[in-house]
Amino acid sequence: MRNICVIGVGYVGLVTGTCFADLGNRVVALDINEERIANLKQGILPIYEPGLEEMVKRNVAAGRLDFTTSYAEALRGADFAFIAVGTPEGVDGEADLQYVRAAAESIAENMTQPLIIVNKSTVPVGTGDWVADIVRAKQPRPIAFSVVSCPEFLAEGSALSDFMNPARIVLGSTDREAANQVADLHLSLRAPIVVTDLRTAEMIKYASNAFLATKISFINEIANICEALGADVKEVAAGMGYDPRIGKHFLNAGLGWGGSCFPKDVRALAYMATVQGKHPQLLQSVMDINKYQRRQAVLKTREMLGGLKGKTIGLFGLAFKPNTDDMRDAPSVEIARALQAEGALVKGYDPVAMHAAERMMPGVAMCASAYEVAEGADAVIVCTEWNEFKQLDLARIKQSMRQPVLVDGRNLYDAKRMQDLGFQYRGMGRG
Repeated sequence: MRNICVIGVGYVGLVTGTCFADLGNRVVALDINEERIANLKQGILPIYEPGLEEMVKRNVAAGRLDFTTSYAEALRGADFAFIAVGTPEGVDGEADLQYVRAAAESIAENMTQPLIIVNKSTVPVGTGDWVADIVRAKQPRPIAFSVVSCPEFLAEGSALSDFMNPARIVLGSTDREAANQVADLHLSLRAPIVVTDLRTAEMIKYASNAFLATKISFINEIANICEALGADVKEVAAGMGYDPRIGKHFLNAGLGWGGSCFPKDVRALAYMATVQGKHPQLLQSVMDINKYQRRQAVLKTREMLGGLKGKTIGLFGLAFKPNTDDMRDAPSVEIARALQAEGALVKGYDPVAMHAAERMMPGVAMCASAYEVAEGADAVIVCTEWNEFKQLDLARIKQSMRQPVLVDGRNLYDAKRMQDLGFQYRGMGRG
């Protein structure tokens, strides 16, 4: 058992700390947000992630997981300090490192014994060296420490499984022994471990997310071509996916990517390239295609209705993806704003994200179910592919709508069945 301090109890920090506790370590999770820590002590989580609430409560009850706002308390006896704070996006796409700086300074001022500092937050290349300089400068007296980069690869909705069954563990450091100790924390997961230098480890995270975002934008570009030529992108993607050089994952055409990682990381990588005098044309195209996909849903709806002014449009799903309540850069938000700008009345429903959506979607009527969304609607747009929507009574949905127009932004339904039911149906790339 090792003593671990995790700084930041947002998505990455809470999942990381809880999973390390579940592996038998003693974890103290710290956050400067007093309300968030008070809620966690009462079993109230700041995020929704399947299985996380039960795991938090189990490890708190077992005495392996605790929460605090005190750096002195969190670092007392700690072998490792994981920095998992937010890195919000700056004006030009750069990562804002104010919270990383604050964490590094507080670690330096409160550490009392040798410590391995682990950067878990997604940070620009070179941040590991920068954190080491801050800690060294802010220590009241010299205490040995090392900095290791250990980027996270957690997908919202499957984060616990991603942590416990990782495809690989990436570690970067100038101190090989420190990297080996962080590797030891992960040995029970029986995953390949890549050990490299700090900057390469930081770059692996950005390159991985940028590649996945590129793959999604690529299939969306193909979808638009399919639609023009009368091909079906779902069949195209299936045919492509059997090729082991391509793979089937991230080939689902739709409204594009959103959330907290892909948008921020692609823009940050493009910014870093530009600052260095490079020209990230591919990354810029990836972002442009993603924006275009959201407009496509609005354009299809307008075309099918002959205009949007005075029409009532329902949204099935509001979170950026299923199994999360995360509304950051969710396609539904941009789609709702575009519909409202053209005079449409918008209402929506999401199985989990309603509370978060209310704050981000002013003027959108929040409904208690998908059936309530459809009632009296001129059109419905599928924004999130929740399993719940696959099981709807579609005949009832059609019957309750003013006009049976459905724009399937996630290609959730079978086109022929929808037409047989009497819907005016448009998917994405379903020529």
